[in-house]
Amino acid sequence: MKRAYKYRFYPTEQQERELVRTFGCVRFVYNKALEARTTAWYTEQRRINYNETSAMLTGWKKTDDLKFLGEVSSVPLQQTLRHLQGAFASFFDKRARYPRFKSRKKSRSSAEYTRSAFTFRDGQLTLAKMADPLNIVWSRPLPEGAQPSTVTVSCDSAGRWFVSLLTETVVAHHPPTESVVGVDAGITSLLALSTGEKITNPGHQRRVQARLVKAQRALARKTKGSVNREKARRKVARIHARITDRRRDHLHKLSTRLVRENQTIVIEDLHVAGMLGNRSLARAISDASWSQLRSMLEYKAAWYGREVIAVDRWFPSSKICSACGSVNDTMPLHVREWVCRCGVTHDRDINAARNILAAGLAVSACGGGVRPTRQSSARRSPMKQETRPVKVGIPHL
Repeated sequence: MKRAYKYRFYPTEQQERELVRTFGCVRFVYNKALEARTTAWYTEQRRINYNETSAMLTGWKKTDDLKFLGEVSSVPLQQTLRHLQGAFASFFDKRARYPRFKSRKKSRSSAEYTRSAFTFRDGQLTLAKMADPLNIVWSRPLPEGAQPSTVTVSCDSAGRWFVSLLTETVVAHHPPTESVVGVDAGITSLLALSTGEKITNPGHQRRVQARLVKAQRALARKTKGSVNREKARRKVARIHARITDRRRDHLHKLSTRLVRENQTIVIEDLHVAGMLGNRSLARAISDASWSQLRSMLEYKAAWYGREVIAVDRWFPSSKICSACGSVNDTMPLHVREWVCRCGVTHDRDINAARNILAAGLAVSACGGGVRPTRQSSARRSPMKQETRPVKVGIPHL
């Protein structure tokens, strides 16, 4: 399979100038091609494909006003046209919204090079239009004998430079195991496992919130367009980057552990985007980053021969007793522990994780969904629901 290995590098002044100019040309070509395709549709009801935009690019380079496009490598410019074609394909398949123009300030600066535009030899990577190799910090080795097929260079808002190398590699499956686990996502505890373990939420953003607020207030006081404002913006960006790095590192370690130890992992199919509409919990939910954790679990499970099962989001996992299967009428969020009429005392989150596991195993065994009766979507809230009646039996652990 193909895997990308991302490293940080430190360009020289000449390399930085060349890359910044390349980023600008990539953004310009993308926006100009998007404008041409949009104009052709609204004026002539005609669709323009990649081949036509590629021919347009050749014509643009021959004009006096746009001859600067010929001063950078042509490969990143062709690649951005392919990305635009992919964006339109996703739009027409109703998998994404209409492509938007790239902004110099808000969009991610990046350029993609294919084999013809870079040289990788003896651990040295040299890009087209550059005389010297990039000064890459090899934080982890590439697979032995790996030859990158695509190289993507990017610069984040904090001014850090990264290079991502896409290469073919073989991933060995983990040895099979009989362990299964149900996972209930939360805020106070990031995860509650059906084994009874609770994983504390590190709260990466909450820990540096005071520093972040101070830096943002300092940024707001600076004059727009000034050098001091750019310095203040970089300071805010560095704090955000540090939060993101810490969060990603923690989620990688957690997801790797769950995939290594368990053959089957059962999670909830949460509508996180809708849950972010709750103003009281939006910051805590985004800091927990449940969607990113699910994504990591799914692709790592595919790599290592594991299985991830998602239980329907309307399944009332917290209201069901995992011991006797009885269902409570209500279960307010402030209730963290409760006693069932069968006499068993439940921790709300761990009980939910056990019910999620039972429902997931039923899905795996029966090949169908274990779901509550559907109701009109107009009466539903995007928040995590735990109050819907269940019409199917839940196997007991």
